[in-house]
Amino acid sequence: MTLEEFNRLEAEEAGAMIRPCLDVDRWVRAVVEARPYRDVEACTVAARQAAHPLRPEEIEAALAQHPRIGERREGASAEARHSSREQAGLGDADAAVEERLAAGNAAYEERFGRVFLIRAAGRDHREILAELERRLRQDPEDELAEVGEQLEQIAALRLEGLLR
Repeated sequence: MTLEEFNRLEAEEAGAMIRPCLDVDRWVRAVVEARPYRDVEACTVAARQAAHPLRPEEIEAALAQHPRIGERREGASAEARHSSREQAGLGDADAAVEERLAAGNAAYEERFGRVFLIRAAGRDHREILAELERRLRQDPEDELAEVGEQLEQIAALRLEGLLR
């Protein structure tokens, strides 16, 4: 879809198109209501501003759409396609890194009660593992804020990809 097409869609249809980028009602409404956008960059900047900061309940709801790092989301939904594309660039990790990621994911879920989320695009397995290990040491409030920032980055990248 082009930006011009997005700008012309009925509000309900435009919202449905972008919801897989970030499943937060407030964000979807704000991005749709701010149309028309002059270019994709203006749209993604507005989207980042509309998301920031995400409230704890919005973060938890949005996380329901994200698989664990290293796992593929099942199905043919838009969320599954986004996730597959984002994690495809990771390539294959060696067995030791895979084991450490799995153990780190489990430790993260035990510590924070949710899946570990990171913008995978542009990162390799070792970078993700280092970030996972760093973030396991954060206090819960700082970590929740970081999860929100990661969701914002993912949403902006997904939206940009959708409109280019």
